[in-house]
Amino acid sequence: MKYVLATLLAIGSTIPAHAQLTDFCGIKNTSFKEGEKLTFKVYYNMSAIWVGAGVAVFATYLENMNGKQVYHLIGEGKTYKSYDWFFKVRDRYESYIDAEQLLPLRFIRHVNEGGFKIHNDVSFNHPAKQATSTNGVFTIPDCVQDVLSTIYYARNIDYSKYKPGDKIPFSMFLDDKVYNLYIRYVGKERITTKYGTFNAIKIAPLLIEGTMFSGGEKMMVWVSDDANHLPVRVDSPILVGSIKVDLVGYEKLRNPFTALISRE
Repeated sequence: MKYVLATLLAIGSTIPAHAQLTDFCGIKNTSFKEGEKLTFKVYYNMSAIWVGAGVAVFATYLENMNGKQVYHLIGEGKTYKSYDWFFKVRDRYESYIDAEQLLPLRFIRHVNEGGFKIHNDVSFNHPAKQATSTNGVFTIPDCVQDVLSTIYYARNIDYSKYKPGDKIPFSMFLDDKVYNLYIRYVGKERITTKYGTFNAIKIAPLLIEGTMFSGGEKMMVWVSDDANHLPVRVDSPILVGSIKVDLVGYEKLRNPFTALISRE
C-alpha cells in the first residue's frame, strides 16, 4: 500500500528547505466531499504480462473531532488472495484533516507487508510545530501533510498556474521524519485506460532511490483535467518489473466528471 500511495501522491526527491510550500498554506478544498469513494486496481508486470495484483480503496467521511469539523480519510490496500503467496499486503491508513485548512490533525498507519508490520499513531499540533507519534515528539514545519492527506491536498492544487517543467513543492511527515518534496508539472494530454478515455494533467515525480523505486523521473501520473483532479493512471518502473495503478470505480464526486470522454 505504501507504494500505491507513493505512486498516487506523485512525489519524490527532496528539495532544498528554502523551497518549501509557502504558496500553499491555507489552500481551500474544491475537489472532494463527504462520501467520495475511489477504487484503484494495481497491476504488476515482470515479463511483458500485466497481472492484477491488488486493490486500493480511498473513502472520505465528515466527522467532528474536539469540536472541529474534520474529514476522516481512509485508504486501504491489499493484494488479491491469489497473489498473497508472492507478497501479502494488508494496509490501512487513516487521516483526520481540518475541513477548512486541510491540515492533518491525526494520522494512523497500520501496515502488514510481507510479514513486516508497522503501527504508528501521530497527532499534529500545528501552532506548536510539533508532531507526537508512537515513537516520540518531533518538530514540523508550517503546513506539513501526512502521506494520506497529501493526496487530497494535492488534488486542490491549481495546475493552471504552472507551465511545463515547473516544480510544486510541499512538505510531508512520514516515519517520524519531515520530507521536503515536489511535484513536477509536465502538461496536458489525453490518455486511455481500461476504464475509459480521459483529458488529463500529466505529472512526473523525481523519485528517491530506495528498496522499491530507482531514482529519476521515470514515474508518470495522470489526474483528471477537471475540478476533481482524480488520479486516473499511474505508471512506474520498479527495481524488479513495473507497476500500473488505474482508477476503476468512483462514487459521490464533488464535481461533474467532465474529464471522462468515453467509457471503454
